[in-house]
Amino acid sequence: MRKRIFASLLILSILLPLRVHAQDPVSLSSMVIEIWPEYDKPSVLVIYQMTLTPATSLPATLSVRIPATAGEPNAVAERQADGSLYTLVSTRQVAGEWATISFTTTASQVQIEYYDQGLTKNGNARHYLYFWPGDYAISQLTIQVQQPAGATDMRIAPSLGAGVIASDNLTYYTQDIGAITALQTIQITLDYQKSSDALSAENLQIQPSAPVPQSTASDLNISTWLPWILGFLGAGLIIGGIVWYWQTGRQRPAPKTRRQRSRATVSEEVSHGPEEGDVYCSKCGKRASPGDQFCRSCGTPIRSR
Repeated sequence: MRKRIFASLLILSILLPLRVHAQDPVSLSSMVIEIWPEYDKPSVLVIYQMTLTPATSLPATLSVRIPATAGEPNAVAERQADGSLYTLVSTRQVAGEWATISFTTTASQVQIEYYDQGLTKNGNARHYLYFWPGDYAISQLTIQVQQPAGATDMRIAPSLGAGVIASDNLTYYTQDIGAITALQTIQITLDYQKSSDALSAENLQIQPSAPVPQSTASDLNISTWLPWILGFLGAGLIIGGIVWYWQTGRQRPAPKTRRQRSRATVSEEVSHGPEEGDVYCSKCGKRASPGDQFCRSCGTPIRSR
């Protein structure tokens, strides 16, 4: 009896971990797969934006497979409540053509980026095959493909609908796939023509987040020139004060000048007054010449002094 109980416990201890692994509680409520060929490297940038279901216990450990040829992932991060991304520590294990990226997140949103080297070139023709290995069940899967700048004759299979030009002047093809189960694979094939090796990021122009008001430019000019204007005004006032002080110091007071002129006039009048010894007619006032006894004008006798 004891041997049977021991054998049963041994079998349960072996099967229990397998059952727990098969019933992995980690699942995704949504996932966006972005495929950007020849964006900032001559390869394909693949971006995973994954959101865990509310039923997933945190912290949660995830394992996502990417092509082994991609090397280390470009980014593994969790998105904080404010929208910022926080880099997570991850491990990489290679098995055949796949590399498993494992990490633990404390947030419900994670982002993984890697560069796939599977893009092939034959003259102007470009070809790329993307493959999702079905690591998790996804309630809502969305796939988006960015058409490289300068690319023509873009063909996507299966079709993702008509492309839409975004604010960065690049065309995007987006399609909601819907729900997929775990182990369900997705395959996307891209073919296009491109005559140059120029990357899309090289043609992007940084735009302001909002139009700059016209008054801003004038305010900047005023604030730039204001110190110079005040400096010139101050220098002008100083020079003007020096010139005024120098000129007023050389001038004589006006009252003093008028007083000197008055004295000169009085002196002149005094000096031109009647001289002593002159004789005048007592009747008509005519001055008589020396020796005259009668006035030469009216005949009145001259009275001597």
